[in-house]
Amino acid sequence: MNLCLLLGGKQLLYATTAFTLAWTHSVEKTRWEEDWQITAHGMEIVEARIEGSGAGMEPPADARFDGRYWRYRPLLPPQPRIVLARSGATGGDWQICFGGRCHDVPEEDPADRSAAVLAPCP
Repeated sequence: MNLCLLLGGKQLLYATTAFTLAWTHSVEKTRWEEDWQITAHGMEIVEARIEGSGAGMEPPADARFDGRYWRYRPLLPPQPRIVLARSGATGGDWQICFGGRCHDVPEEDPADRSAAVLAPCP
């Protein structure tokens, strides 16, 4: 399986089964990251990291600070897809990282704030 990005009638294929979804919090301007693995059951979250807290987005009680990030494992079942909403307030928007590189999730039209969708693809 690979990772597919569905965006405004287009489909982009990323040749990976493990990826990091990253973004900058719109109010706090801190980086948030989630590591995901594509399995036969869907997309499973491995770990989440946040650089800071505030604006109602506190790390969970079991999070551990490593000097830069609060690290924790969200308790989510496997997901069939991940919907990436676009607010227009975050600047760089969403990134998909794997193989040592990060790729911006493109927008078809800067005025288009429709969601992009990540899903496993054959």
